[in-house]
Amino acid sequence: MNLNYEECLKACNECLEACNKCYDACLREDHVEMMVECIRLDRACADACAFAIQAMTSNSPFMKEICQLCAEICERCADECAKHDHEHCQRCAESCRKCAKACREMMM
Repeated sequence: MNLNYEECLKACNECLEACNKCYDACLREDHVEMMVECIRLDRACADACAFAIQAMTSNSPFMKEICQLCAEICERCADECAKHDHEHCQRCAESCRKCAKACREMMM
């Protein structure tokens, strides 16, 4: 198995988990109305990572395109999470950036 493939699968799994944790934690914040966009992007990013994992493990002919889309969604989620000082948001932003980088490397 290609090293980029293995790294991308690992990064997508970690990002999916971080986004789900961030999503759940954001819902419990005191001012949840301030977290709406973060919550929305956490869900989109977790779904994109799950789709990318599925594409990679099934050797989809659209794997590169799906990884490209996943990278774009991860970057948007990272940008939004980075705006918030909550530890779960900061961890999520870091994981999203790592995943975006791994997905972009998959396309090479």
